[in-house]
Amino acid sequence: MQLKIKDTTRLVLASEQGSEIEVHPIWLRERNEDPAVLDGRTRQRLFDPSDLPLDLAFERIVDLGDGRLQVAFSDQVEAVYSVATLEAEIALPPGDHDCPAVVPWTAELDPLPRGDWSETLSPEQLFDLTTKFLTFGFVVLSGVPSQSGHVLKVGSTFGHVRSTNFGDLFDVRSVPQANDLAYTSVELGAHTDNPYRTPAPGVQLLHCLTNQTTGGLSTLVDGLAVAHALRERDPEAFAVLTTTPVRFRFWDVDTELTASAPPIELDVTGAVRAIHMSPRLDFVPLFEKPKLDAYYRARRVFDHLLRDPSFEIKFLLNDGDLVMFDNARLLHGRTAFDPSEGLRHLQGCYIDIDGPRSLYRVLRRRLSTAEEARA
Repeated sequence: MQLKIKDTTRLVLASEQGSEIEVHPIWLRERNEDPAVLDGRTRQRLFDPSDLPLDLAFERIVDLGDGRLQVAFSDQVEAVYSVATLEAEIALPPGDHDCPAVVPWTAELDPLPRGDWSETLSPEQLFDLTTKFLTFGFVVLSGVPSQSGHVLKVGSTFGHVRSTNFGDLFDVRSVPQANDLAYTSVELGAHTDNPYRTPAPGVQLLHCLTNQTTGGLSTLVDGLAVAHALRERDPEAFAVLTTTPVRFRFWDVDTELTASAPPIELDVTGAVRAIHMSPRLDFVPLFEKPKLDAYYRARRVFDHLLRDPSFEIKFLLNDGDLVMFDNARLLHGRTAFDPSEGLRHLQGCYIDIDGPRSLYRVLRRRLSTAEEARA
């Protein structure tokens, strides 16, 4: 796609196939980088674009020959634009998808996205780990010191730790009178964490301090891959699960949380944005029987796909291993274990997904600047 001037008063985006999209004058005007209308430090506008005249037009567009365009608008304002900057923004797909392209995966994923942890990771190493995480929705780190609370240091490296009713830090181990099945030794099927919370935590980190049992394998399923498969195999079930509000609940002595969400949430472009799935906590409202018949059938198909071995990976978290995964995309669980064999103790925390995304963008910018300086 390339920007081209037409008749000195029209700017179009032309494809190699010959199709054209006309650039709207207000769209271009909103991207004016003149210091009089854009704060150089914050990159925030100093004017409200809603006040621009709706009939704004191009009076004159001139190619300056150095990769810049000089544009005069009908309200007597002139501005200079970088063609490369405009084309780079235009190339971005709709939505907030300027991070690495996601790669849906199944049980055949091999090798798993892994990396070694260090408190002195170089920018290049941190960029590599963040890229793997954003691409596959998870990364397994080795060499994390088996010390209580160290998961918070890892979480703070990739984002800001988010406190919940479980605290900044929570212990995952079998305890008497547990207020969540996670704190028992039973098998946990594929689920997303805290769907009863608004918003649900974006990223979960689980750090293995010790595992002396033969069971308790960690399981992960790429909800994005399963949702895509459902959309292709059973469009009717997919549509039902994107439009049915399901109520999720959690309660104990001190807490009662409720939130409603569709099992498959779409973004404004129609792409899958998030999965909300926890068979232990979901309660659909009392709709008419035909609607509930359709929902229960759709949920059954989706849940059985999520439990299909062709989509699930299993791996053992050894002492010092940590898995960080996208809680909106991946469903996690574990196999059952026998606490009489020994202690299985994990610690976890949450951060929001915008932390790793921001870190990726900042590192990309810094590494690019460093590369340009060396050239």
